[in-house]
Amino acid sequence: MRGYKLKVTPDEVGHIADLARLCPSVDEKLRLAEQMSQIVEFVEQLNELDTSDVEPLHHVLDLHSVLREDEPQPSLPVDEALMNAPARKGDYFRVPRVIEKG
Repeated sequence: MRGYKLKVTPDEVGHIADLARLCPSVDEKLRLAEQMSQIVEFVEQLNELDTSDVEPLHHVLDLHSVLREDEPQPSLPVDEALMNAPARKGDYFRVPRVIEKG
């Protein structure tokens, strides 16, 4: 959609703020709407680039995994794993109930 400018409205900023549980002021909504519109306009410029000859990348840098191989190893003994637990029930951590019985 060349030439089309997407304008982010203060109402849309308000909706996004509601989803994020934020309460921006009217002035903040106006400022954020303008800033978000500028960001969208800048990103839209990327659509004008010819990327037909560009190979897809997995990563922009030639990196490899720095993690060790995932090999099975013996786990901690239960008593050692629960040694510093504030509460314990048998072989498990005791935690407060988070799901109410229905």
